[in-house]
Amino acid sequence: MKIVRIIVIFLSLIIFSTPVFAGNINITHKDGIYHIVLKGEKVKKKIKFITSEELITNAEAHEKARAILTVNAGFFDPNNSKTISYVVTDRMTTADPIFNKSLYSNPFFRKNMNKVLNRSEFRVLQCGNQFKYEIAPHNAGVDFECAIVTSAQGGPLIYPELKLEEEGFIVKDKEGNVIRESASVLHKTSRTIIGIKGTDECHILIITDENPMDMYQVRDLCKSLQLDRAMGFDGGSSTSMNYKKKYNVISLKGDGAGRVLKSFMIVR
Repeated sequence: MKIVRIIVIFLSLIIFSTPVFAGNINITHKDGIYHIVLKGEKVKKKIKFITSEELITNAEAHEKARAILTVNAGFFDPNNSKTISYVVTDRMTTADPIFNKSLYSNPFFRKNMNKVLNRSEFRVLQCGNQFKYEIAPHNAGVDFECAIVTSAQGGPLIYPELKLEEEGFIVKDKEGNVIRESASVLHKTSRTIIGIKGTDECHILIITDENPMDMYQVRDLCKSLQLDRAMGFDGGSSTSMNYKKKYNVISLKGDGAGRVLKSFMIVR
């Protein structure tokens, strides 16, 4: 009986200790939107942005990283597998659009390079012994005694201010008419959104094909959730999310595998 009791106690410890970290990840699904909340200090140290030399699906990245949670991150060029967004992994720049030659051969990007390279990015900073989230333009400096541990650029900034023109997602003529649009920001599509609330909450919205939104609708959604800041990652057919083996969310399924991608946000 004593041995049986010890086994029962041991199993109870396993059962009740395993979800402690998972408890910092809360996922709800309503009206075609997955709302993920990463809460607390411990989870900040578990976030990492990663890149793949070859384009792979979100599910493949999730499996390779043995992650708890994986979502798609920055923009990329599907024709040459090169990045259009900066990514920092373990304090090192692992994706740099400066080396994407196709950007310079594109007249729009060449003319608006400063806007494109300075698009918003989501950062995890270490400031002494503390970790914190930040959403800022890529060229924005960090506070004294802080360092970027990991980050991924995307855009545009959505809340508290929608910066479509400033980040080169729309271009208007002299009369104010939109003559160019990127990432379908003015049209309804699926989207991956990341935001900050307070000092220790990271919010991720996976807006699926069931409830596509334009960026103005996303801005209103972020306001209703009382986020302090929010920005976009790559969306449309790139919108992807895997959580453990419970959720496998992709957009425009096609063969059911999901689109191959360049960069990812994982929670280890």
